[in-house]
Order: sequence, then C-alpha cells, then structure tokens
Amino acid sequence: QVQLVESGGGSVQAGGSLRLSCTAPGRTVSRYIMGWFRQAPGKEREFVAAITWTGGNTYYADSVRGRFALARRNADNTMYLQMNELKPEDTAVYYCAADPRGKIYAMDYWGKGTLVTVSS
Repeated sequence: QVQLVESGGGSVQAGGSLRLSCTAPGRTVSRYIMGWFRQAPGKEREFVAAITWTGGNTYYADSVRGRFALARRNADNTMYLQMNELKPEDTAVYYCAADPRGKIYAMDYWGKGTLVTVSS
C-alpha cells in the first residue's frame, strides 16, 4: 500500500498562483507514474496532469496546459504541481495519484485531497 499526502492547497484570487506538493512518506515511488486529478463541487473527478517516473514525459488536460507545470524529485519521493493564472473554474479538491504500471487515467493509489479555491 502506498500512502500519498497532498499539501499546498488554499484560497487565491483569479490570476494568482499556488504550488501543490505530493509526498509518499516511507515509500519509494520513484518508478511510479504520478499525477493530479481534481473534483469540483457537483462534478465528476477529472484528470489534470501526469508525469512519468523519469520526469521526461508530462501530460496535461487541455484546460490547464500552458498554465500548470509538473515536476518531481524522486530522491524525496515528491511531486509538485505549479499552478499559474488560476481561474475560478480551477476551484476543486485536488488529488495526488500514483501507479506502478504506468496507467495514467486509472491510477492505483490516491491521496485524500487538498482544496483549492479561486475567487473572482
């Protein structure tokens, strides 16, 4: 079992920035694909972004491409999501996820989520 812990959520005005972090305490996830999903109130959870274990490949939803950027530091079992030019429609609970077999859209392990609120 892999425990994932998110941090960095909060409230920001439109146009602002936040950086989310995801760590895997006590467990090496350096060879896992990792990613972020989000769920807005009243909506289904949706894919946001993912990064391969080498960091060489990243994938983004069209709605965030060009505004969000992923990075990971395997030595610390940590992944980061830099979110810029935030919009009210980015308001959601953001979940960190990881998968040992490279499944981007159906990852095996999930964190409990961190809330991001963007006000207009």
